[in-house]
Amino acid sequence: MPQDAKKYLGIDWGTKRIGLALADEETSLALPYKTVASLAEVLFEIINEDIDLVVIGSPKKMSGEAASNKEWENFVKQLKAKAGVEVELLDERLSSLAADALEGEDKDKAGRDEIAATLILQDYLDKN
Repeated sequence: MPQDAKKYLGIDWGTKRIGLALADEETSLALPYKTVASLAEVLFEIINEDIDLVVIGSPKKMSGEAASNKEWENFVKQLKAKAGVEVELLDERLSSLAADALEGEDKDKAGRDEIAATLILQDYLDKN
């Protein structure tokens, strides 16, 4: 990978688990990465993986209006203040349902969060 190729981190935020996915500008292919439990762990991965841009799923109602969630809003506010990189919001409607469909019969909740983060990040990459 060229040294100047951007690296991306996708985030599927949840109150208990935060799914992460990685991608780079060269391949434009999002891959499941890991599941973490806190903002501190996300910030560590941003530094550790030399991330240039973060894409986080934004909860919306099926009507398209924002779903009010104070915990998510606080997480995003803190992420933007502390990450030191650009943070983009992307509509995440149905990402968890799509992750369930891709996951198969054995429900592994951690895997579901990583897959949802991958779908969010890939959607961003495809649109940009």
